[in-house]
Amino acid sequence: MRSSLAPGIRLVTALSRDTWYRGFTLVLTFLFYTAYHLSRKPISIVKGELHRNCSSVIRPIDLNVTDNSTWCDWAPFDQDNYQTLFGVLDNCFLVAYAVGMFFSGMFGERLPLRLYLSVGMILSGIFTSLFGLGFYWNIHTLSYYAFVQVVNGLVQTSGWPAVVSCVGNWFGKGKRGLIMGVWNSHTSVGNILGSLIAGAFVSSSWGLSFIVPGVIIAGMGLLCFFFLVDKPEDVGCSAPNQQVDGEVEVVEEGVSDESEAISFCGALRIPGVLEFSFCLLFAKLVSYTFLFWLPLYISNVAHFDAKEAGDMSTLFDVGGIVGGILAGLVSDYTGARAATCWVMLVTAAPMLFVYNSVGQTSLGTSVGLLLLCGALVNGPYALITTAVSADLGTHESLRGNSRALSTVTAIIDGTGSVGAALGPLLAGVISPSGWNNVFYMLICADVLACLLLSRLVYKELLSCCGRRRGFTEL
Repeated sequence: MRSSLAPGIRLVTALSRDTWYRGFTLVLTFLFYTAYHLSRKPISIVKGELHRNCSSVIRPIDLNVTDNSTWCDWAPFDQDNYQTLFGVLDNCFLVAYAVGMFFSGMFGERLPLRLYLSVGMILSGIFTSLFGLGFYWNIHTLSYYAFVQVVNGLVQTSGWPAVVSCVGNWFGKGKRGLIMGVWNSHTSVGNILGSLIAGAFVSSSWGLSFIVPGVIIAGMGLLCFFFLVDKPEDVGCSAPNQQVDGEVEVVEEGVSDESEAISFCGALRIPGVLEFSFCLLFAKLVSYTFLFWLPLYISNVAHFDAKEAGDMSTLFDVGGIVGGILAGLVSDYTGARAATCWVMLVTAAPMLFVYNSVGQTSLGTSVGLLLLCGALVNGPYALITTAVSADLGTHESLRGNSRALSTVTAIIDGTGSVGAALGPLLAGVISPSGWNNVFYMLICADVLACLLLSRLVYKELLSCCGRRRGFTEL
């Protein structure tokens, strides 16, 4: 009788109710954080349109201008200090995000995750759209755009601790690195979609480059409100420690709602939190410098227009997807999260030098090096913000208190966000002296990230040698 069922129906009936809910939650949270990153990307694409090489642009006959070199630029970004002003806008968002992240985790553990995420996404959509409305309202005041960026940075902190906590509630440690490596590709997918959407409107009406992503993330907020289930017990599903063999496993032992939320200082005392937090600071410095400045770098060095540079920059994120999955897979197989990050960071440093030196000599070279650099730069960043954060948030020293997960995630990502703010700021200050100096700064950051993981890598190597010695004696 069963053999007569349609293949799709056999698949539906073969999977348990718990598995369907887990898969549904994984897909939803993937879409939610894709929308967060999608809404952050437009600023990097639009920079090339706000300040252009106007001498190569055909000027309308009826337009009376006094300066042929800046007539097509958008004030106040039409001055020689435009790179500094772009750095100000980046840091208004990133500093607010970094500061807000340290508090966001504590809010996430004390408020319903579904409501917290929903409100955060809707507000993010509103303020992302407000930036774009500056085009239609003909606003040329830096303070307006800076204010929008600050508030948007604060409300966007609702995303990461909440989605990681939600996934953590549904999954345990079994194949966490691989599952979260695949799941964390939402970062790169969001960047790619954000680049393509913003690029579609940037040359004709750059305001839509912000408004369309704003509408998308606000719509995801409504989807979250109506469909997200943040805890298995809310729908009668088993906690991760109660799953039957053979099903996907992903958070440590479930705990009762009566567990106390961990304090900020208590989370800092968890072994490994400080090392990974400061390592992420430098890893994220590199990643976010590429996120906010790569299109402008390609436009200036390779002389592409804003849309072409935005499209080319998506290759970095494509490489990031592969790097995140590879880092998760290798760290699951070896059990060495820190060593996996260390190897990728060590390899990334010389590759950044090579990309800056020969990356623009031909299209094929540029494509290959962008993919490779994206994998090596974003691999450690993805691993630390997902599997490592989830591991530390359910560390054995917590004795099963999973309510620490959101705070630990917020501390690690909040510290990383300090680097995310510093990178674009330093790029804005350094780039007028030459792009070579920007890349030297990025290489130094990679080296520092490696050094900060040295103690943990050493411990993992000792543990690995101990296990091998034990097998040899047997």
